[in-house]
Amino acid sequence: MYIVIEFNHKYWSEGDYMICSADILNLKSDILEKIGQKIIIKGSLGRNRSFEKEATIEKAYPNIFTVKYLEGARNATYSYTDILTRTVEVDVLEGDSYSPLIPPAPEVTKKKVRV
Repeated sequence: MYIVIEFNHKYWSEGDYMICSADILNLKSDILEKIGQKIIIKGSLGRNRSFEKEATIEKAYPNIFTVKYLEGARNATYSYTDILTRTVEVDVLEGDSYSPLIPPAPEVTKKKVRV
């Protein structure tokens, strides 16, 4: 009999990387720490159209967080699962460069272990 052991990461649970409540709590705390910081939001509008906008994180709520776009002074809301499912990508300004809020999805490394 063999058991498959997979790589585990802060934002991904064991197995098929299902989103669990701990992943959302980790992301919420990361976003709470970054309120007021500049970010870049990237996402898809469908049919080969995408967007990339600069914004500032305004507030964080239990299920969503709000951002204010720098151009047009418009507000938008996103859910934490939007980020975890990679519907939108968020890069945070740190110093003079942007870095991803969550790292790229890891490659799954599987190892067979004899039981």
